[in-house]
Amino acid sequence: MKKLHLFILKNYLGPLTMTLFICLFILVMQFLWRYIDELVGKGLDFFVLLELLFYASMQVVPMALPLAILLASLMSFGNLGEHYELTAIKASGISLPRLMMPLILFTILTSIGAFWFSNNVLPVANLKLYSLLYDVKLAKPELEIKEKVFYDGIEDFSIKINDKDPKSNMLYDIMIYDNRDNLNKNSNVTLADSGKLQVAGNKAYMQLTIFDGVRFDEKVDTKHSRIKNRDKQRFRIDHFKKQVVIKKMEGYNLERTDEKLFTHSDKMKNYSQLRYDKDSLIKMRDTVIMNLSHQTKNAYFVKQAIEKQHKKEHYTPIDSSKQLNSDSLFQAIPNNIRANVISSALSMARRNKNTISDQMRSYINNYDDKINRHTIELHRKFTLSFACLIFFFIGAPLGAIIRKGGLGMPVVISVLFFIVYYIIDTFGAKMAREGVWPVYQGLWLSSAILFPVGVFLTYKSATDSPLLNSDAYVIFFKKLFRREKYDLTNRLDKEKKNNNN
Repeated sequence: MKKLHLFILKNYLGPLTMTLFICLFILVMQFLWRYIDELVGKGLDFFVLLELLFYASMQVVPMALPLAILLASLMSFGNLGEHYELTAIKASGISLPRLMMPLILFTILTSIGAFWFSNNVLPVANLKLYSLLYDVKLAKPELEIKEKVFYDGIEDFSIKINDKDPKSNMLYDIMIYDNRDNLNKNSNVTLADSGKLQVAGNKAYMQLTIFDGVRFDEKVDTKHSRIKNRDKQRFRIDHFKKQVVIKKMEGYNLERTDEKLFTHSDKMKNYSQLRYDKDSLIKMRDTVIMNLSHQTKNAYFVKQAIEKQHKKEHYTPIDSSKQLNSDSLFQAIPNNIRANVISSALSMARRNKNTISDQMRSYINNYDDKINRHTIELHRKFTLSFACLIFFFIGAPLGAIIRKGGLGMPVVISVLFFIVYYIIDTFGAKMAREGVWPVYQGLWLSSAILFPVGVFLTYKSATDSPLLNSDAYVIFFKKLFRREKYDLTNRLDKEKKNNNN
């Protein structure tokens, strides 16, 4: 049995490793296509891109691992069935559950490792990835001045060239608009025959050297635009052989932000941090609700109005420690002031309603949303582990039933199952996130639907059921049509005899 178990593990671990890398590659490519516009043209260092891809691959493991387990189990058991090795093993008296036992133990260990990964590695990877993406988004694209097009990538400057030499980096027929004067836009124009643009190695400074040009500077006093105030206008023309412009480049170099700014997100926390922060959020929400209830307690406006009127009319003050009855208080109010009391009560009721609505929008709903997201992440720590088990119990018996190995049929079936799982999981997570369903129902919906499928397929495979055998269905329908034809012939014969009689 040890040799057989080693043989099964060897046939399983090879496809699992291959399919895991394939799934990671596909999902990372999807990640790149999603953020391609923010990565291209930034002049990012090779090691920065490598770091970004590494963290992205860590982030997509929760999707890649269950799919890889499903595909690997389908391929390994499909290969055993296609080469009649599974038939020989069953003929020797070894049942399918007994044959699957080493892989079941391996999948359980993989599920435990998946939980450890979700709890310890994934939060750190998310923190590194999102902080790095934030820095990449803030970084400005590299200087790339195109011919005969105004380039506005340099702050306060607009540059246009007619031609450039890629080898010497020389620019020809240059026009520069200097917009550093906010009051007089486009009042400073420089025309030059040629020039050269250089950027410091650390992208901290830009040096633009231009040759044989003229600079037009027009300062117009917009407060006095009449002709008699023409003497207040300044017009200046400067001719030069060489001019050097140095500008500080801010945002063109990738600057790393402190990662502590992103640790408040629920995706960057492990299980214990999520539990602790969730309890803290619940306490803060309850405190807000308690303070709000004190402000808008029952009969508050009635009591205040009566106490004010009683002080004016010299009535005996009401004991605020006792429970007040609204009807009896209203009957005790003199008829001449009832209208004022009702108007005051309505005004305060509307004020309390607006206060409650503002508090709900500003604080309570915000706390509820954060609590909901923390609860979702708590459940996601376990759904990945359980998904690994479910997909194994779907893939292994299904591979034994269809008896097709390779990357053909198993890939098609795996993708179909995974699409169904992903759609159900996305729908349930959305319902849970919006508060339509409880979190446990939304997050465990896909597992609750696919787990019975895995149990059913395992049972059918253990009992050698021809579930996906096309010949079995052909024979069944032939028998069915033959029986219907026989029943129809008998019925026609009986009707013929009755007609003759």
